[in-house]
Amino acid sequence: MNEEPARLLPPPPERDVPPDRLAHHKDRLMRLIDDDRATPPTAATTAAPRTRPRMPRPALWLPAAALTLAGALTVGLVTTTDSGYGLRQSDGESAVVLLDRIADVAAKTEVEPVRDDQLVYVKSLTAGAEAVEDGPYEPAKPHQREVWVSQEPGPVEQLALHYEDGDYSPLRELLPPGSPGVPAGIDRPTYKWLAALPTDPDELLAELTRLTRTWEGQEKDQAVFDKIGELLGETVMPPRTAAALYEAAAKIPGVTRIEDAVDPAGRHGVGIRRVDERASWATEWVFDRNDLTYLGDRSYLAADSKMGEKGMIVSETAVLERAVVDEYRERPVS
Repeated sequence: MNEEPARLLPPPPERDVPPDRLAHHKDRLMRLIDDDRATPPTAATTAAPRTRPRMPRPALWLPAAALTLAGALTVGLVTTTDSGYGLRQSDGESAVVLLDRIADVAAKTEVEPVRDDQLVYVKSLTAGAEAVEDGPYEPAKPHQREVWVSQEPGPVEQLALHYEDGDYSPLRELLPPGSPGVPAGIDRPTYKWLAALPTDPDELLAELTRLTRTWEGQEKDQAVFDKIGELLGETVMPPRTAAALYEAAAKIPGVTRIEDAVDPAGRHGVGIRRVDERASWATEWVFDRNDLTYLGDRSYLAADSKMGEKGMIVSETAVLERAVVDEYRERPVS
């Protein structure tokens, strides 16, 4: 990637995006799942006046990002099975073998170290289902997003800067008065923090299990799977760390291979998937079929629920470009 600084854009007015908006939708989702388990389905009723908040993609280290719930499939399952979204698993290579091959590719990828005073830049195509007050979520069309991620190791108030729909939005953590900010860590993974993680897959999985929080009704294995996906999706990290994350994911019960997975940019590839049969929720990571590079991810409903119909995309992202830059609003030169 060419990291020569691009022309800086004039700064439009900034506005804060409250991170607790995502937590609100997460809590509502948990209630819907619990309601589905406790009561039989009922006919849809007329919705109250609608609001249109978009469910942000579960990414970028926010504590509310872990939206998916745990699955119960067998590691390395190789029989052909319906994925619940029109996709089928390969008869041959298992998820474990595929993840091992992806890890080998990641370990050989050249990555320039990122300094503390630099920023990780990611351009993506992303979409999140839109909430309707007291009604099911509605799917949204993918739109382009750019994000600049702080790499400062010490506590910071601004975690990143987003550019969506023509606006720049600083991403800030909601902090109590007098708090110094958020340090680098599992919820703000800088290059240096990622580089310090264990590279032995068993040790790394144990460390991520210790650090990853769960939500009510969520199993630990799925929370860790989701966290690994977040780390791989919108960060830059040392090659050995990336390889160890894939190797650790291969050890999580319930991961399966999907022969044909598609990201929101329409790129077809192979996938790694985990399903929560209890909550009827699925998450897939998509990789290029030829070079096994990470393309994106998507989460969707695996069965009808109060949140929506089977197959409805809840969140999806296609990573279009990653780079390292020196300033906010700076774009890499193509």
